[in-house]
Amino acid sequence: MKISKLLCASFTALACAFSSGTFAQESIITVASTTSTEQSGLFGYILPIFEKDTGIKVRVVALGTGQALDTARRGDADVAFVHDKAAEEKFVAEGYGVERKEVMYNDFILVGPKTDPAKVAGKDIQEGLRRIAALDSSSRPPFVSRGDKSGTHAAELRYWKSAGIDLDAIKGSWYRDSGLGMGPALNMASSMGAYILADRGTWLSFKNRSDLGILIEGDTRLFNQYGVILVNPAKHPHIKKIEAQRFIDWLVSEKGQKTIADYKISGEQLFFPNAKR
Repeated sequence: MKISKLLCASFTALACAFSSGTFAQESIITVASTTSTEQSGLFGYILPIFEKDTGIKVRVVALGTGQALDTARRGDADVAFVHDKAAEEKFVAEGYGVERKEVMYNDFILVGPKTDPAKVAGKDIQEGLRRIAALDSSSRPPFVSRGDKSGTHAAELRYWKSAGIDLDAIKGSWYRDSGLGMGPALNMASSMGAYILADRGTWLSFKNRSDLGILIEGDTRLFNQYGVILVNPAKHPHIKKIEAQRFIDWLVSEKGQKTIADYKISGEQLFFPNAKR
């Protein structure tokens, strides 16, 4: 009788454990995102809050935007959270994403040695790049490019082009296609005393500045918008649609937007929420 009662109690305890989720499979989604959201520390700040609110864990694959979208295109992520609007809209138009939603913005800045050998300092990114290009190739200061098809790399190429500069025609040893994420690329620029286009969020969290400083900021063309997209489950049926949509809905919700705004370094806000709800 005693054994029967013990067995009954054990089965009851197991049933309660299963119903309460103790042994339930952990809910995890994969987000393919840009290195700036990871290396700026934003994800480290907002994800624990999201996970506490929903019980859904997030695994981040931090790559350049182009690579992040390729990862999502293959179905190796549930969500893409990146910053190249043209590439994002193409991703959706091709049927790989369900809908693009704007989440937040910050801006790009041109960083370089405080001595500013090309005299680029000011608010005009196009004029700054023209001044670099105008110098004799033998004395042109180094410029580090992400070179990784990231949103930052795409923006940099747009700025060279809109400045009327044929970058391919003037490339030389001064121009370094690094193929690196934002943080490592900034480290490279710091060690070389080079110019580099960076997103403000990663710059604010970057410690190894050496003699680098912000030289160009405030140009409206430096606006940097971030968007989030659910990977299309019609293309990839294994996508965790429900959990991924909860992540997207949380990002654009009042709680998510406030959490993004609350992330600061030394009192300075890194990202500015602007979701359209």
